[in-house]
Amino acid sequence: MDAETTKRRRPGQATRPPGESQRRILAAARQEFAAKGFAGARTDSIVRAAGVNPNLLYHYFGSKERLFVAVMEDVYADVRAHHGDLELEALAPEDAIRRLTEATFDLFVASDDVIRLLSTENIHHAEHIRDSERIAHFYDPLLAIIERQVERGRALGVFRAEVDAQELFITITGLSYFYLSNRHTLGVILRSDLNARARRERRRRHIVDVVLSYLRHGADGTQRLPPPQNPA
Repeated sequence: MDAETTKRRRPGQATRPPGESQRRILAAARQEFAAKGFAGARTDSIVRAAGVNPNLLYHYFGSKERLFVAVMEDVYADVRAHHGDLELEALAPEDAIRRLTEATFDLFVASDDVIRLLSTENIHHAEHIRDSERIAHFYDPLLAIIERQVERGRALGVFRAEVDAQELFITITGLSYFYLSNRHTLGVILRSDLNARARRERRRRHIVDVVLSYLRHGADGTQRLPPPQNPA
C-alpha cells in the first residue's frame, strides 16, 4: 500500500488495489495530454484530476516527460491490442488484410485521443518516445503477420508479387488516420459532415476497396485471381 493510500483511507474504507494510484495518474494524464498537447498539459491539473498527492506523480514517473512516454506506451499497447494478431494470423490472406484495414479505421473512430496524442508527438518529431524500447518493438509482430499473409496471397496467386509489408502497413494506417485526423478541416472544404455515420461507413468501405484493389492488381494492371479448383 502506498503512503498516499494510507493517508487518505478512513476507518471502514476499502483499500485500493496496488497500482491504482499509477493508473489514476495515467488516465488523467492521457486526457490532459490529448486535450492540451505536451506543451500545454499541466502536472497540477493531472494530479488534481487523478485525486492524488502531487508528490506521487514524481515518485512514480519522475518527470512530465517520462509521464508522457508512459502514456504513449499505453496508447500504443491499446492500438496493438485492437489489431487482433491471432485472428489475423488465422484468416485467409484477403480476409486478414480486410480485417486489419477495418480494425485500423474502427480504432481511430473510437479513440479520438489516440489521434490527438499521435499528432502531438509528431509535432515534437517523436523526441519523447524515441528511446522507448516498448514502443520501438510494438509493431514487429504485426509487420511479420502482414509479411506472411502477403507471401500466402502471393503463393495463392491472389496478390501481386511486388508488395512491401511496411509500405502496405503505412498505406492502411494513413488512409484511415488522415481522414479522421483532418475530418473537421476537410468537412469545411468539402461542405460535408465527414463524421456522420453513413459517411464514415462509406469511407471504411472505400479504404478496404483501395487496399485490396492494389493487392489484387499487378503493376501491369492485370488482376490476380485464385487458381482454378480441381474437380473432386
